[in-house]
Amino acid sequence: MDRQFKEIKNKILGKDYDLSWAFITPKKIQKLNLIYRNQDKPTDILSFPLSKTEGEIYICKSETRKMAKDFDRTYDNFLLFLFIHGCVHLKGYDHGSTMERIEAKFRKQFGV
Repeated sequence: MDRQFKEIKNKILGKDYDLSWAFITPKKIQKLNLIYRNQDKPTDILSFPLSKTEGEIYICKSETRKMAKDFDRTYDNFLLFLFIHGCVHLKGYDHGSTMERIEAKFRKQFGV
């Protein structure tokens, strides 16, 4: 999975972009979600741009498993789906039709 993450990261953000990603517990992601989004609940993914060339992605595996069912996807497929989503956010896009088009292009490219 790390190899796929790296390929996705390089394609969306570029090879020189410094990205760290980590899997964290529901409790930790809930705390981050409260601090940065004012939502007191766990979520599946959070992405944080630190600069134009650096960012972080946090993923909660248990929330990802729950959400995968809602999207009728396997866990592994949805994990890649989310990672693409997080990278596109780090590229500077917000939710909307433009972001969805960009994500669809990358999902197709990576078979997600």
